[in-house]
Amino acid sequence: MRMRNRGLNLQDNDSKIRLQVFLAHSGVASRRACEKIIESGRVSVNGSVVTELGTKVSAQDEVLVDGKKVFPEETKRYVLLNKPAGYVCTLSEEKGRPVAAELLKEAYSERLYNVGRLDMFSQGLIIFTNDGDFAAALSHPSAEIEKEYIVDTSLPLPRNLAEEFQRGIRVDGIFYKCKSAQEINARRMKIVLIEGKNREIRNVFKSKEIGIKKLTRVRIGSVTIEGLQSGQFRELSQYEVQGLLKLCRSKAI
Repeated sequence: MRMRNRGLNLQDNDSKIRLQVFLAHSGVASRRACEKIIESGRVSVNGSVVTELGTKVSAQDEVLVDGKKVFPEETKRYVLLNKPAGYVCTLSEEKGRPVAAELLKEAYSERLYNVGRLDMFSQGLIIFTNDGDFAAALSHPSAEIEKEYIVDTSLPLPRNLAEEFQRGIRVDGIFYKCKSAQEINARRMKIVLIEGKNREIRNVFKSKEIGIKKLTRVRIGSVTIEGLQSGQFRELSQYEVQGLLKLCRSKAI
């Protein structure tokens, strides 16, 4: 997949783009998530609810999400957060749980959304942005961006778990396979994933009846957790942003 890293041009009032692209460039969510938001009836254009993904809009149209007007933002943000355990990665939380994006609200006026997820009980690195093209590139299945985790367990690790996980493990009909796994000590393992399957590490360890005490994502591509304490965040440099995009493009060639 080759991504054109360009801004959204709505200078010409007659130019129209797909609604989900408009929303992604407005910092609502990733393009894929915006499609679901549209289909759920949460978006209106010029006063009418729109659920068709083929809908196109221009700068003249009034677009609302959940009753709030949205518009493309000029400044693109790329923020790296060390998410603490106990926070969920969602923009609409109905159960009253802490939301990771709230940790950024005082520092940024833009609408930022997470690229990928970490489950509520996991901690570590997650990227927030309002750049729809960047989010789409990193989230695309062909990107295969490495994500490195440190897993601390409550019981000693099974003897051959690392080797078995690298070969592939089927759990409840789903095949899980890591890129690499290394036992650091009897109760700690380093795992590198390139897939985006839901709760992959937790499901594999649960199948072996091994409880996880702590699951920490310490690296996304070439970006590491070094120097970032739990709950802290920083902006990615342009060098880091371009480095991540380069990794995406190299996998697509």
